[in-house]
Amino acid sequence: MPSHAQPVRARLPAAVLLLALLTGPVACGRPDSAAVAPPPAEPQVVAQRFAVLRDHPLREAPASVLGKNETRLAAEVAARIEAIAVDVGDEVAAGQLLLRLDARDAALALERAEAALAQADARLAQARAQQQRAEALRARNFVSAEALTLRETELAAAVADRRAAAANVATARRAVEKCTLRAPFRAVVRARSAQVGELTAPGTPLLTLADLGDLQLVAQVQARDAEGLARAATVEFLAGEARHVLRPLRISPAISREARTVEARYAFVERPPAPGSEGRLAWREPRPHLAAELVVRRGSDYGVFLIEDGVARFRPLPAAQEGRPVAVELPDDALIAVQGRHALQDGMRVRLAAPPAAQR
Repeated sequence: MPSHAQPVRARLPAAVLLLALLTGPVACGRPDSAAVAPPPAEPQVVAQRFAVLRDHPLREAPASVLGKNETRLAAEVAARIEAIAVDVGDEVAAGQLLLRLDARDAALALERAEAALAQADARLAQARAQQQRAEALRARNFVSAEALTLRETELAAAVADRRAAAANVATARRAVEKCTLRAPFRAVVRARSAQVGELTAPGTPLLTLADLGDLQLVAQVQARDAEGLARAATVEFLAGEARHVLRPLRISPAISREARTVEARYAFVERPPAPGSEGRLAWREPRPHLAAELVVRRGSDYGVFLIEDGVARFRPLPAAQEGRPVAVELPDDALIAVQGRHALQDGMRVRLAAPPAAQR
């Protein structure tokens, strides 16, 4: 081995040591991000008490004023219309003349029936006299028992004929009465479908009357709102600028298959509007509600975030629907996240920020 090899080997450790000294401080001085990084900042949210946020939303449903009876008067006999005494919008009293048909044919039929009754009365009188005479003769054995039985049979037949004739007179008299239409109750004329000179047939509608004696408000209410309506403290009918306080009568339990509504009926506390008036049934939801924008979705559940001791707690609301206020039962002092809620997760620690002055 050459004589200079030993000095080279002696110098190698020194070179390695120098390299370590040059690179070691740099590596040791490099910051460890996992060790020295600050913990993530707690999200900041704005929360308000339930007593401030809760609301009792206004509910409405289409409604109209109807009489308890809305009657379509129709012809009962075939006759020509002779006169119409009322028009649409007229108020009529019970028993008032509304329409008159030509009753001449009915009057002639009544005369024939009365003449037949007179004949039946004469035959009955004759049969009764013959039966009485036969009884007297039979008592002295001047006629046979068979002859007396014949007279009794003739009398019974005469009695039956007289009853039939009397029924025919009553029928004919009713036909005359049917030629005159009168109001069955105090009402207003809603429609007129007849004209003077027209020939009517039995069942032909002539006039429509709306009962003024017992006006009611009838509304079609969404089935989901029926419970709140039943519990509402005040219910009103809104028609233009007018407001009418109502008294509940009944809410039907039957749900319309097509519209998913139920029928609600109310009576008017004071003077009712005119029958046929259209408007809205209005009431305040008795249960406290939260606005739809406060509801968030986590997984498949809708709910709100409550702030409890600096921790966000997700409160599912099974009845919540997207875009609709939701009924909530919470303590008045419960804190609900109103700003920053979309970034929250259940159990996350948060920092509370003061709400703007306008929202306090």
